[in-house]
Amino acid sequence: MRSRWSDKEGAGLAGDPLGLRVYTSRLLGSDPSLVLHGGGNTSVKATTEDTFGDEEEVLFVKGSGWDLATIEKPGFSPVRLEALRRMATLEKMSDSEMVTAQRAALTDPYAPNPSVEAVLHAIIPYRFVDHSHADAVVALTNTPDGEALIRDLYGPQMMIVQYVMPGFVLARAVYEMTLDTDWDALTGIVLLNHGVFTFADDARQSYERHIEIVTAAEEFIAAKTRSNGKGIEGDKGPDSNAPLEELARLRKAVSDVRGQAVLASADLGAGAKAFSALPEAPELATRGLLTPDHVIRTKRIPMVVSGMGADQDVAEYVAAYGEYFERHTDGCLSRLDPAPRWALWPGLGSVAFGVNAKEITAIEDIKRHTMRAIGWSEALGGWRPLGEGEIFAIEYWELEQAKLKGAGAAQPFEGKVVLVTGGASGIGRACVEAFLGQGAVVGALDIAPGVTEQFDGERVLGINCDVTDEDWLKGAVDRVVRRWGGLDVLVCNAGIFPANQLLREMGADHWDRSIEVNLTSQQRLLQACVPFLKLGCDPAVIVIGSKNAPAPGRESGAYSVAKAGLTQLARVAALELAADGIRVNVLHPDAVFDTGLWSDELLAKRAASYGISVEAYKARNLLGVEISSKDVAALACAVAGPAFAKTTGAQIPIDGGNERVI
Repeated sequence: MRSRWSDKEGAGLAGDPLGLRVYTSRLLGSDPSLVLHGGGNTSVKATTEDTFGDEEEVLFVKGSGWDLATIEKPGFSPVRLEALRRMATLEKMSDSEMVTAQRAALTDPYAPNPSVEAVLHAIIPYRFVDHSHADAVVALTNTPDGEALIRDLYGPQMMIVQYVMPGFVLARAVYEMTLDTDWDALTGIVLLNHGVFTFADDARQSYERHIEIVTAAEEFIAAKTRSNGKGIEGDKGPDSNAPLEELARLRKAVSDVRGQAVLASADLGAGAKAFSALPEAPELATRGLLTPDHVIRTKRIPMVVSGMGADQDVAEYVAAYGEYFERHTDGCLSRLDPAPRWALWPGLGSVAFGVNAKEITAIEDIKRHTMRAIGWSEALGGWRPLGEGEIFAIEYWELEQAKLKGAGAAQPFEGKVVLVTGGASGIGRACVEAFLGQGAVVGALDIAPGVTEQFDGERVLGINCDVTDEDWLKGAVDRVVRRWGGLDVLVCNAGIFPANQLLREMGADHWDRSIEVNLTSQQRLLQACVPFLKLGCDPAVIVIGSKNAPAPGRESGAYSVAKAGLTQLARVAALELAADGIRVNVLHPDAVFDTGLWSDELLAKRAASYGISVEAYKARNLLGVEISSKDVAALACAVAGPAFAKTTGAQIPIDGGNERVI
């Protein structure tokens, strides 16, 4: 590890203590081996003026909900320093009382809640305080001789604090330990099984002390690993291939227990595969956590996939969680959902389960760092994390319970996986954007190569695909399932509108191409998707039909017949798939003019043929309204959602009212 301090950037912040605090906080937060997903906290003490021009000492400490990697000045809560110091002198104080008192001591009533470590930061008599959960340092302490290792490595200038709960109890313990301490003789504080603090009156010095302490731990670990030849990295062979239906079963079983759809992200890379293949991996992975803060995101232990079936594995995990809860509850707690947040998949890798991409990313990062730390600790005498009692206390901490109660409602399709064909333009693109807007992750298939750049993000995957190529199509479906663990909603939208031709003049290619794209490819698509839809969460198929199915037009035989066949295909699918809980419904749009099928010239030509304006032509229906791609997409979301949970085999027009259809 090396310092990332820049003299140029640091000089530009001279005289701005809060600016320096933001800068070095980001330096810490940008290194995931120090800080993961909201962990750690930093502070700076400064003198400010109140409303009356009087000076007062303030502690600017990281506020709740902010991440050190991206924190800004508003992310630091300004708390009156004297109030915090006086809190430390109290013999008893509940954490909820502490949070209330800290909030009352804010100089800005609109600031976020101060860190639960604010009192501890206040009693450390230096301007800058830095706290992280550095992997290497915590790995050292998660061993049978952890305290001795820390003492030997850092000497008497490092204060060692036995593990206690974060918050007031920790602050009070340090306060009592340091009443007669010469702070100038200390370079830092190690909290066993938790993390490390450094401090100084200079921002750079506090930050670089942190780097030096962590570097010493890393070098010690590297030397010990080399000297004793120990390690548990395993044989890093090629990545695994995911058994996709089994992955979908795992996702479905976890979703059912959690009470909402979750994504399942499989890590089958060489590192995860090597760890999972170790004979001792299931026992090591289920001993506990790298640091107790992680329990909120990952639960105490992962599920281990046994090969006996997803339902059985999840049921056994749930039963074990229930026993764990009963062992530690005081009888007044409400049990949290018992669903696993990640699973060890022996011989293959691991799987993370989360309701959205952000949760998945956090779980995967924590899991990777934990696996590495387990290897270090094993090389140093054995992996011995905190016991389950201490972890339970964090998982059911009153402050964490308050956060959960304050969480907002989930978006309608959060945790759900949607696949849209013809997703690069028109109705397909509108469907992709609509489902994304309601929380889903979406695979967008299109024959246009640009779809891969158009949709490339954490929650959307653009895939170039010709739906008439069966192998290509199946490969695209597999990519979506491999990315997110399953499939819940299928929007069959890909299609073409052949040029108008009379039946008697129609060439074979003209007819065959329409049937191939508009009908046959849809049957192949259903075949590829149904195995995963059967394992989906409230699965639904939305078929984009056409007004031409119930009301065909002259010279559109190739299109009208294909869409009529597609409608019949959907009706048969509704009959066949209902037993698996899969709903199949058809939308029949008409006169959707904001698609690539309609140019300004063509619209003008059509309007002129009726002797009306383009605007009147667009609204040529009973309601006198224009139908847009977004209107069709909104209806697709509605039909895929709970309002239509008991509807299948329906044909729903979205055409403003068409006399011929009615």
